[in-house]
Amino acid sequence: MIRIAQQNDWVVFILIGCIFLYIFMLISLRRDSTVLEFLTQKFADSTNNYLSWIIISIVFSIVFAVFLSFYVPTVPQKVSEIKLSGYELNNFGFTFLTVGSFYFVKNILTYIFFAGTGSIKKWQLFYFTASKFYFCFSLVVMILCVVNSFYTVDQLQMSSYCFIGFSLIFLFKLLYYLFHNNGILPEAWYYKFLYICTLQIIPVLVLWKVLFF
Repeated sequence: MIRIAQQNDWVVFILIGCIFLYIFMLISLRRDSTVLEFLTQKFADSTNNYLSWIIISIVFSIVFAVFLSFYVPTVPQKVSEIKLSGYELNNFGFTFLTVGSFYFVKNILTYIFFAGTGSIKKWQLFYFTASKFYFCFSLVVMILCVVNSFYTVDQLQMSSYCFIGFSLIFLFKLLYYLFHNNGILPEAWYYKFLYICTLQIIPVLVLWKVLFF
């Protein structure tokens, strides 16, 4: 039996593009900040927070979709039947469309949540603080993409490790949001509980359902 080597050059191109986006963000939008300076920067001293948040959201959605596409079993038949000029979505295209739509809708609902709970003044502080978390998370996912693409790994064992790792990161994110000294969530405890249940736990379960079931 002849084994055809899998071509993963597209992963390299995507990762290089994402790294250049981060370099542009740090040099142009963050005034030649280093990674450490960006992560330790105070809200009052920061600039271009909204544009930085958009870039980090795009990069994270892309690299997370690249990683998940290695484990998504198949593109749903109803989706694969949709073709444009004879082309159909592959695993990465389907995963990126799903992840991108997921985070787009989630961010809109988060904004509505802050506005509806009278905490709209904390919105800018929220995405400033969250962007630092997703920046670090995206770097971890980039490393995992390289490992998946260019090293021989047991996919089943790797998926188990990543599931545990992502679960711990998700738990850390909840604690990070709840106890951050910036106080990014509404002060009332029931609003915090509502946010965690409706805009953190449930969306993740929905994303899992769409991609893997």
